[in-house]
Amino acid sequence: MHYSDLIKLSYRTVISHKLRSCLTALGLVIGIAAVIILTSIGRGIHHYVLAEFTQFGTHLVAVFPGKTTTLGLSGATISTVRPLTVADAVSIAKLDNIMAVLPLVQGNARIEAGKKQRRSTVLGVGSAVPEVWKINIANGRFLPAGEQVNPRAFAVLGHKLAQELFAHTNPLGQRIRIGSDRFRVLGVMEKKGQMLGFDMDDTIYIPTAKALELFDRQGVMEIDVLYSSHASAASIERSIKRLLITRHGGEDFSLITQDQMLKSMDSILNILTLAVGALGGISLLVGSVGILTIMTIAVSERISEIGLLRALGAEQGTVFKLFLAEALVLSFAGGLVGVLLGVLIVQIIGYALPGLPVQLAWVYIMAAFVVSVLIGLIAGVIPAMKAARLNPLEALRAE
Repeated sequence: MHYSDLIKLSYRTVISHKLRSCLTALGLVIGIAAVIILTSIGRGIHHYVLAEFTQFGTHLVAVFPGKTTTLGLSGATISTVRPLTVADAVSIAKLDNIMAVLPLVQGNARIEAGKKQRRSTVLGVGSAVPEVWKINIANGRFLPAGEQVNPRAFAVLGHKLAQELFAHTNPLGQRIRIGSDRFRVLGVMEKKGQMLGFDMDDTIYIPTAKALELFDRQGVMEIDVLYSSHASAASIERSIKRLLITRHGGEDFSLITQDQMLKSMDSILNILTLAVGALGGISLLVGSVGILTIMTIAVSERISEIGLLRALGAEQGTVFKLFLAEALVLSFAGGLVGVLLGVLIVQIIGYALPGLPVQLAWVYIMAAFVVSVLIGLIAGVIPAMKAARLNPLEALRAE
């Protein structure tokens, strides 16, 4: 029997038992759809998180106090033999291929503007925020340079904070109170949104030295360094390390490059996507059990048909191929429907829930489809062998 005849006969057998065939393939359809949906959500989260990390640029090195390897955010490491200072940031800025340096202090304080008041995140920063963090000014100007020694009481408001404190009034030049100190508003930042759950619009920026006084701190929590795209991260890291060791008398700090953050985050997110895909793959295993069960039952119901085929001269190999082809047709059809259903559901999710990041992971989709076909092949082997081994005379008597 030619392979084309095998495929045609298998297809007709599957079509003639529509309900049984649909129930057999249903497990694979659900399994593949689950894999596609879960991996699409995982891939969407993957790209969303990486985009959040790279919105501040990719040529950054973060310096943290304390000799600790960490991939956290600001303030991940506080205890240290000698704190990082604004003077350290000034020294780093003088190194070759350094574009800008940003000493950072973070805290929370009460903000008062007229009769309105609320608590908000206060960031003590330098003048390089627009350049280093890629945030532009919407109105006015940012903090002036050269405020390290005798900083003036200037403040720049985040977009949301400016709206809540001043509504439709122009905040430029207005006096506000942060904690117990008075500041003059120089500008308002453009709308930036959230970065990994941190609302960049609900913040207020003041000079680093003023923040150190406000929060009674001895050193900064972090120094962000923007370096030239022509320089390598490794060379910049070595230069900063040599300088700070000379200044501190030892390596009591940690350096983390943006590349290291991205590589670590990428690895974690890939594992996450693989894990959720594996959860969906459990449904594929259930589908394989369904094919094995239904095909075994089909052999028991078609014993006389098998006996007639053998009596007409069909060899054991032909009977084996026939039942195996039926299992493959079922798994192929189930896999194809599952892919179409999964892609459709992902598109619907993306349309109905625009806030949930979803992105089709075609590698996982193709892998799930191939696995569904392999499942049909493996699950069909045992029933096909059972059918091929039936004695022709005994099979004919079964009628």
